[in-house]
Amino acid sequence: MSNNGHPTLKTPNLDKMAAEGQKWTNFYVAAPVCTPSRAGLMLGKYPVRAGLASSAPYRNVFREDSLGGIPDSELTIAEALKAQGYKTAMVGKWHLGHMPEALPTHHGFDSWFGVPYSNDMNQDWGLIKKLNGDDWSLANWSKGKQWTHPKPEYFKVPLMQDEKVLEYGPNQHELTKRYTDKATAFIKENKQQPFFLYLAHAMPHVPLFASEEFTGRSTQGLYGDVMEELDWSVGQVLQTLREQGIAENTLVVFSSDNGPWLLFETMGGSAGPFRGGKNETLEGGLRVPGFFWWPGHIKPELVHDIGSTIDLLPTLVSVAGGKAPENSDAYDLSDTLLQGKTGIRNEYFYYRGDQIYAVRKGQYKAHFLFKEAYGNPEVIEYQQPILYDLNADPGEKYDIAKNHPEVVTALQKMRAEQIASVKPVVNQLIRCKKGSRFCP
Repeated sequence: MSNNGHPTLKTPNLDKMAAEGQKWTNFYVAAPVCTPSRAGLMLGKYPVRAGLASSAPYRNVFREDSLGGIPDSELTIAEALKAQGYKTAMVGKWHLGHMPEALPTHHGFDSWFGVPYSNDMNQDWGLIKKLNGDDWSLANWSKGKQWTHPKPEYFKVPLMQDEKVLEYGPNQHELTKRYTDKATAFIKENKQQPFFLYLAHAMPHVPLFASEEFTGRSTQGLYGDVMEELDWSVGQVLQTLREQGIAENTLVVFSSDNGPWLLFETMGGSAGPFRGGKNETLEGGLRVPGFFWWPGHIKPELVHDIGSTIDLLPTLVSVAGGKAPENSDAYDLSDTLLQGKTGIRNEYFYYRGDQIYAVRKGQYKAHFLFKEAYGNPEVIEYQQPILYDLNADPGEKYDIAKNHPEVVTALQKMRAEQIASVKPVVNQLIRCKKGSRFCP
């Protein structure tokens, strides 16, 4: 985004949103890939506690062959707000299970329009094999023509309304606009009552698609076109709130679910000054934008405190006048948002799958495990943890562990205590149709 210093990308609506509200620079997601990240957001806890994190090969997210989903025993943001009289709706990508009992309408949302998993799934393998040939090595896979020259017919992902499939393989060129239209229509229809809207765009996940209006508009190629259309969508939502006269009664949060997919080079995005990206526990994998906009309530400010999408459940429930359930993972950020107080979160656990790879407390972050993002490499366990000062070295370049052994010891203790606090539950991600492509 241009408000984060991108030299060519134009994102005027996001820039304005950030300037008019709070922009958090140390804002994190629960995991560096889709499913567990979204689980953390929806449930207000590290996803491992709900069986929504897995280190098994090819089972780190829900796929077309998955049988698991978000457990009924878990409380979602939508359910918590619905109990307070809020009308709830979701538009866009769910990715927390596509069996009937796992869909959004079974977990607190009155309505849902969108896709159940990532827009790159349900690929037409016969057609794609004809496009790319027989070499499916990692290097060639990310250069496939389904990515470099994508067409909607290559991806048979279902577009759904509530529990009904409307079509398979929708025109993804129009998805951003369709989602935006659904979102703004919901706002207009419910302006007289409390509502919670969760808008989760498919883009900029590959395959990238932009509408005709935005194709070729940016100077950054297709990824730039997609980002500028997403910026337009944000502008439409904020404009609708203003036009309906409810901007000063509506809190809007903007974030992402993980860092850039570096395997796809310029099609995958950029983490700016941070190392790493999607599926890694370096900062580039989990540190994401965090914008909070509420005219008349949130004063414009740059916030350097630590926050997370995990914290949204208690924060939103508190802002709505309710009391969030006790949860050791999440923090209520409302005092920082509304009163400008110093943030109360001072630690973060960097999960990859169901394992803690790194721990942060204050300015310090220690890495205990490392694994390359893709290619099924071995997990490296550091005999001597690597320590970074994220205030002085956000790019994680300079190991200072030898200078601060007491910090390393404290972070090791925190990691052990967090691991011990997780109670065994059924792992939902490894439940799959035996004999399918990714189910052993």
